[in-house]
Amino acid sequence: MATSATVLPASVLSDRISALQESQTIAMAKKARELMAQGIDVINLSFGEPDFETPEYIREAAKKAMDEGYTKYMPVPGYLDLRQAIADKLRRENRLEYQAENIVVSTGAKQALANAVMSLVNPGDEVIVFAPYWVSYEEMVRLAEGVSRPLLGTLENDYKVTAAQLEAAITPRTKLIMYSSPCNPTGSVFSREELAAIAEVVARHPQVHVLADEIYEYINFVGEHASLAQFDDIKDRVITVNGFSKGYAMTGWRVGYLAATKQIAAACEKMQSQITSGTCSVAQRAALAALLGGRSSADTMVEAYRRRRDMVLEQVKEIAGFKTPTPSGAFYIFPDVSAYFGRTAPDGTVINTATDLAMYMLNDGHVAAVTGEAFGAPNCIRFSTAAADDKLREAFRRIKVSLDKLG
Repeated sequence: MATSATVLPASVLSDRISALQESQTIAMAKKARELMAQGIDVINLSFGEPDFETPEYIREAAKKAMDEGYTKYMPVPGYLDLRQAIADKLRRENRLEYQAENIVVSTGAKQALANAVMSLVNPGDEVIVFAPYWVSYEEMVRLAEGVSRPLLGTLENDYKVTAAQLEAAITPRTKLIMYSSPCNPTGSVFSREELAAIAEVVARHPQVHVLADEIYEYINFVGEHASLAQFDDIKDRVITVNGFSKGYAMTGWRVGYLAATKQIAAACEKMQSQITSGTCSVAQRAALAALLGGRSSADTMVEAYRRRRDMVLEQVKEIAGFKTPTPSGAFYIFPDVSAYFGRTAPDGTVINTATDLAMYMLNDGHVAAVTGEAFGAPNCIRFSTAAADDKLREAFRRIKVSLDKLG
C-alpha cells in the first residue's frame, strides 16, 4: 500500500539555508513562467539575459573541442591556456598585471564572487556593499556569516557611492567592500577619477579588501572601462571578477573568473575544489575562442543595447511617476517609482511598496520586473532592456496603461 510522504519539521534544515533568501530575480521569473504556462502573454523583463545567440565562432569552437576529446576532468582553476589568455586580456584591456597563477576560472562570475567571499570573510566581519547592489551579494555574505553593511548611493549621483560616504562607513571590523561597475541594477559606471578617490580611502585601511564585479565591462556607453585594481597602492587587496555571459551572450555556458593575489587565488581554488571542481571543459574551450576572437561581436551587441536604452528612455518620459537616471552601461533601467505608493488598483488593492507595484504590473499588464527591495533600493524597480525592440515597446506601452489605472 502506498503511503503519503512524510513532511519533516522545518528544524531539519540548517540555520544557514533557512536564513538564505531566494533570488528575487529568479523568483519573479518563476512567477512569470507560471502565468505563461496558463497561456498568458507575459513579457519578461526580470532577467538580465542577452537576447542574442552566442556568436557562431564560439559555438563552432565548442563543437571542435568535443571532437578533439575535451570531455575529461579538467584542472580545478581552469585550463592553463585559458587562464593565460585571461591574464593577457587583463593586461591588454585593463592595464592589470597578472599571471595565469593569479586566475581562477569558475562556473560563472557568481561562483567566483562566492568563492572570494567565503575565502575572505569570517563570522562577524563587516562587508560594505555599495547599494543598489546585485541581489546575491548580501546572501553570499550571510552564508559566510559576515555582517552586510549596505551603503546607498543617491539618485542625484546616479546611485554611485562617493569616497566620502565610504570613508565614513568603514569601521575596524570592515573586512571587505563589494561593488559592480557597470552596475547591476542601476547601469551606473564609476569613472577612473571616482575610483581613484575610492582607492585613496581603501589605501588608508589596510585590513580592507575589495571585490570588484566587472561582469558588464563591455556594455559601457560612456567610454573606457576603469578597473579599481589598476591603482598600485591597493592592487593586492582587490579581487577582480568578470566572465563571458554578458559581453559574449554566453549565459548558459557558465564561465566566469577572478584575478587576485596568488594567496587569494589559491584559497578560491581550494574552495572550488571541494564544491564543483573545474568548470565544464567544453565551455572553457568556447571561452578561450571568445577571447581570441576579439571584441567585435560584443561591440555589435553593445550598439543594440545603447539603441534599446535610448528607445526605452523615450517611452519612460511618458510615465510621469518614474524618476529614471540615464544608465551609462549594462542593460537595465532602475526608476524610482515611489510616486505610485499609496495609490489604489482597480480591485481595491493599495500599492504600498515597489514589490506591490511589480506584482500589480505582472498581474495587470503582464510585464515581469524585479522589485528594488531585492537590490537594497526599496523605492525602485529594475527593468531589463536586453529584450528585443518590439518586446520592449510593447512592455512599456502595457506598463503605462496599467499605471494609468491606479487611483
